[in-house]
Amino acid sequence: MDDGGLRVRNTPQCSPTAEKAKQAVQELNTEEFGSQRDTKHKRTFGRTPDGIVFTVPQTHDMVSQLLSPSQPKNISDIIVLLILGLHGLTLYLLPTFLRTPVFAMVFLFWRGCYNAGIGYLLYIQSNDRRLVAWAKKRKLFINPATGGNPHPTLYYILKRELEIKIPHDYVFEEAPIEYNTWLVFRRIVDLILMCDFVSYCLFAMACGRTPLGESMLMTVFRWIAGWTLVGFNLWVKLDAHRVVKDYAWYWGDFFYLVDQELTFDGVFEMAPHPMYSVGYAGYYGISLMAASYHVLFISIIAHAAQFAFLVWVENPHIDKTYNTPPSRIRPSEPITDTDYAYAIDDGRVNGAPPLATTNQPSPVHNLLGIQNVDLYRTTDTSVILLQLYVFVLTLLTPSTPVFQGLFVANAAIWRIWYSLGIGYVLNRQSMKKKWTRHFLKYGESTEEAWRQWKGAYHLSMTMCYATFIAATWKLYVIPSDWSYGMALLKHVVGLGMVSLQVWTAVSVYDSLGEFGWFFGDFFFDHARKLTYGGIYRFLNNPERVMGFAGVWGAALITGSSAIFFLALLSHISSLVFIQFVERPHMQKLYGQSLRRESGLVRSLKRSLPPPLRQWQGSVDRMLSETVDFVEDFVDAARPRLAAGVSTFVRDSTALFKHPTRITITRLEPDLAGYDLKDYSVEISGAHSSSSSIHQSRSNNTDGIARSQADSTADFKPLKFEYGAPIGVRWTAPLNHSKKDWVGLYRVADNASREATRVGSQGRWVATVRDQYDSSTADQGILISDSRVSGRLRKDGESKDYFTGKMEFSGDKLWWTTGVFEFRYHHNGKHNVMAISLPFNIGISRFDEDDVEADSNGLIRGAVQDALLPVIRNCFDRDPEIAPNTASETFGSLVERKGKYAKRVVYAVHQMFGVEFAPEVVQADGNVKNLAWRICNAKMVLAPYSMSPSHRTSTPNNDKF
Repeated sequence: MDDGGLRVRNTPQCSPTAEKAKQAVQELNTEEFGSQRDTKHKRTFGRTPDGIVFTVPQTHDMVSQLLSPSQPKNISDIIVLLILGLHGLTLYLLPTFLRTPVFAMVFLFWRGCYNAGIGYLLYIQSNDRRLVAWAKKRKLFINPATGGNPHPTLYYILKRELEIKIPHDYVFEEAPIEYNTWLVFRRIVDLILMCDFVSYCLFAMACGRTPLGESMLMTVFRWIAGWTLVGFNLWVKLDAHRVVKDYAWYWGDFFYLVDQELTFDGVFEMAPHPMYSVGYAGYYGISLMAASYHVLFISIIAHAAQFAFLVWVENPHIDKTYNTPPSRIRPSEPITDTDYAYAIDDGRVNGAPPLATTNQPSPVHNLLGIQNVDLYRTTDTSVILLQLYVFVLTLLTPSTPVFQGLFVANAAIWRIWYSLGIGYVLNRQSMKKKWTRHFLKYGESTEEAWRQWKGAYHLSMTMCYATFIAATWKLYVIPSDWSYGMALLKHVVGLGMVSLQVWTAVSVYDSLGEFGWFFGDFFFDHARKLTYGGIYRFLNNPERVMGFAGVWGAALITGSSAIFFLALLSHISSLVFIQFVERPHMQKLYGQSLRRESGLVRSLKRSLPPPLRQWQGSVDRMLSETVDFVEDFVDAARPRLAAGVSTFVRDSTALFKHPTRITITRLEPDLAGYDLKDYSVEISGAHSSSSSIHQSRSNNTDGIARSQADSTADFKPLKFEYGAPIGVRWTAPLNHSKKDWVGLYRVADNASREATRVGSQGRWVATVRDQYDSSTADQGILISDSRVSGRLRKDGESKDYFTGKMEFSGDKLWWTTGVFEFRYHHNGKHNVMAISLPFNIGISRFDEDDVEADSNGLIRGAVQDALLPVIRNCFDRDPEIAPNTASETFGSLVERKGKYAKRVVYAVHQMFGVEFAPEVVQADGNVKNLAWRICNAKMVLAPYSMSPSHRTSTPNNDKF
């Protein structure tokens, strides 16, 4: 079917490839969007992962479907409404003292169904398409008239229910199975989400009260603020639904895809993931109206669960679906050795290739994050020791006024240094490259200047916040009565503000990376292209307000004027830093490309009525003129200030695997009907041993026939190269279970030969297709249930049997060396029917004494030749990422998925005795660079290299 056919027909059509299906859907949706039809009559086109293009029928939101009289109703709607009514009746009938605990449990149950239940269903659908596979396996949507549906009654119920809800553009029999599965999934979602919301509201009603002694003014304020938050929540949900429609609202992209251009305006310019962030403002509004800490705490729990759902379910799927790495671009001309003529003085260590371009710092060995802590690094050791010193002093000294004052003064000094002192250094770096010039003066590289700057900034930042936390702890007093006044509320709000600052810092780091976090554009030239992504899509400077929410939260919790002073000092000094250090540098680099208004400001301005817009414009002009005046004043006073600061600076210079084993024994009661002699597992593939393919057949005589190696004197075990695909051929009787499977295990992990007692960890393949709900179970099947006549047998038997072939590769392999075996299991359980002969997976050691140097006396070429096939295996021999030559760059997926780099560094360690971090592989980018780095590392480490060598002295440098 060509693309033209896809355009003409309304019934689902199959495109030859997924790319052509995507192109056809994009063109159809663009054409439909540009047509002059009424919006209600415009069609939307979608595609399934298999390339089926179809018309997506128009659906409606859950509230309209359930409550609108104009929408048709079906049995499932009536059931949902009855369940909701049952919730209200329960609240009415329950005694007063039981309402709160009962509805707390009811709400938590439905919230668990939402975040854990729906989250699990979406997770398995995203990774294995298991919901669709489950529908296929049970033949739910096959017309019973064909005789292939074992559940005809269920088929007709589903057909009636779905066609009633979608009276137009929908034919149950013609819709793709992915779409029908999504529609059934929607009904489950409707039930859970409606019960979740109704049970929450009923819980708030059960907890609602008017606090004793509350004034009328405070009561009015609570209700006005509460309804305002609820109204804002309603607007967020409606505006989000306007943009994403039912397709994304019900997670349609987990089942099928709609390729079209969407304008993410409105609420999507105000906050990231608005339905899960500001979209929960109504919960806090209801808590305010109920005047109940119980409602507030359960709202926080629900909100936190929603964020967990976002992080563990939605975000990974969004990255996989919409942020796929671009296809690799292969060079049209071969890269020559002259392209790798590196200079010595450009920041490289021992002549190794660059870890990045000459205009960018090394992205390897980052500072921030617990996973990057390295006690061999002076900065990390200093930071840890100094923080321990501060916290030990905090705990051991008394909380007297004198010590409290000293801790506050210490925190103030560190804050002034962090904001103003570091700000001055950055200003000098921006204007005159002062920091870099100092290191160049002593013959150091820009990389060394960058490393030293990162260490100084990181130490200053951690000490600034460590001393602030210490001062806060010294001045904090635990409330004697948590119910008195607003003690509990202040702690809840304060901790929420601290969480907001932590989230802001993490979001800023995710957007800027290590380079931006440490002000890399003050030190390195780079492409002058400014993009606004992540949190910067919504705010130009998130640090201005949200970046200091935590310090104000600490001031709120402690109620201390001293901490209030520190918070004010922190905020003001940070604003000064932004205004007089960051802003001028950004103006110098990016000029007119700087955005004047953030997404949030633009969205708020559009929502203002015209008179307020004019007034806001006047205020902007006044503020702009004021800022210009202040800047002119500072420019005029700059020489005197600089002289004073220079004197101050001059004077102050004198001052963190082994997988858990689960023991399981599953015995199948009908094993007596199977003869273990009828099962076998054979290994095939490009093994490095010269021995022939061996076969292991099983019987019930204590495993004697399970391992023929015991009776074969000249047995030579098979050996496979690290990462090489391994082929498996199995045989089984005609009555074998269709849910049999073969798993790959280390020999030492299983003491029993009758039952496997450790998990397969995903390293298994089914013998027959479509028997498991997981699509990954079928990955690797080459031939399934091929019948072989008994006349062809050579073992004396005459019965026909089934045989099949499969291949273990990629994630189904063990990415380590050792002795392994394949185990054939019965009926989806762990009862072993056959075991292959053991085989080795190894990595050949590289010995420079066994290779010949080239005409220049170098062995880099030999290292490249030895490394290339290993790296191709590590990259699963995927043409999108695996290089064909030493000079070809790795595919971009290597940077996205760290598993590939981890495989390579393990292989390099085994081959050359040199240990690298995975980030080095990602940064080097091709085999040639990595080989260069290996040679230089061995030269530096000799004669202390871990690889064996016949040489007793340091090798000649020229050989490398």
